[in-house]
Amino acid sequence: MNPEIATYIGYAASFFIVLSFILKDLTKIRIVNLIGCICFVIYGVFSGMLWPVIIPNGIICFVQIYYLLTAKKK
Repeated sequence: MNPEIATYIGYAASFFIVLSFILKDLTKIRIVNLIGCICFVIYGVFSGMLWPVIIPNGIICFVQIYYLLTAKKK
């Protein structure tokens, strides 16, 4: 992948993470944060397998998905 595109994905990830701190509805926070974390995983992969970026954001993705799925059951 073009390194410039990877950089834009990284900026988008940062934007979504910051946006998730501004929102008030917990479901929206989790969804926006999930999008940001997915973008960071993609950024980490296409920027040369940056494991310190990929691992925590991958884990947070699973945490957000878990809570989004369990919240729907309640």
